[in-house]
Amino acid sequence: MVNGTAALTGQVKSAARALDLLDDIAQHGPGTQLQLAQRLEIPKSSLHALLRTMCARGWLDTDQTGSVYRLGIHTLTVSSAYLDGDPVLAQAAAVMDEIAAATEETVHLGRLEGPDVIYTAKRESKHPLRMHSAVGRRLPAYATSLGRAMLAEQPLEVRSELVPHHIEPLTTQATTDRDAVLAIIDRAQQVGYAMESEESCLGVRCFGVALPFSRSTTDALSVAVPISRLDQAREDFIIETLLSVKARLASLHGNSMVR
Repeated sequence: MVNGTAALTGQVKSAARALDLLDDIAQHGPGTQLQLAQRLEIPKSSLHALLRTMCARGWLDTDQTGSVYRLGIHTLTVSSAYLDGDPVLAQAAAVMDEIAAATEETVHLGRLEGPDVIYTAKRESKHPLRMHSAVGRRLPAYATSLGRAMLAEQPLEVRSELVPHHIEPLTTQATTDRDAVLAIIDRAQQVGYAMESEESCLGVRCFGVALPFSRSTTDALSVAVPISRLDQAREDFIIETLLSVKARLASLHGNSMVR
């Protein structure tokens, strides 16, 4: 539950509930009024007026029965405006195109938000077998090459805060020992790139590097490759390509992040 914090933090209760509602549906999917009331622990009487208002403004919509609430078209309008106005996405677009052309594999751009990575852009592979990922998807940073690459650029105390004591596996191949995960992130700091193999998606290995677009280093690029078409020479080429791009960008931005 995320609502109920408004009184403690000085937030406007009705606004906080509206935002909690959007977050809940984005994370857990559509729901009936009863289901949403139970998930958010909001009285049905209070939720009813909120749902009517948000539907009228296009933030929410209903199915054909009018009983199941889902995100509305206005959320797409706002999301598109965010993507259009984000300076990192504009800077990274040409780099993503370059890496996608060189590797012919799926390229992701992601941003660190708390302990998670949010995918902010994607270039599809030219091959028939593709990654099933989407812009806006949120995953634990510790489980992805994107997240590990960004965590590797953070101070040790920040890493410790962002890697939970209980590691929830995304796949059967996930590393679930916290010390082992922290060691993997330490290794990423040493070599300048991060890797994960089948830990966020079975059958896929990912390689990621943090980007020097900001002092906080909260954006990263990754290349995702089905293991079925990955050999040592191709893996080396992908890593060299990412490190070369990282070094060039660090030089352009006067950043000493490359090791």
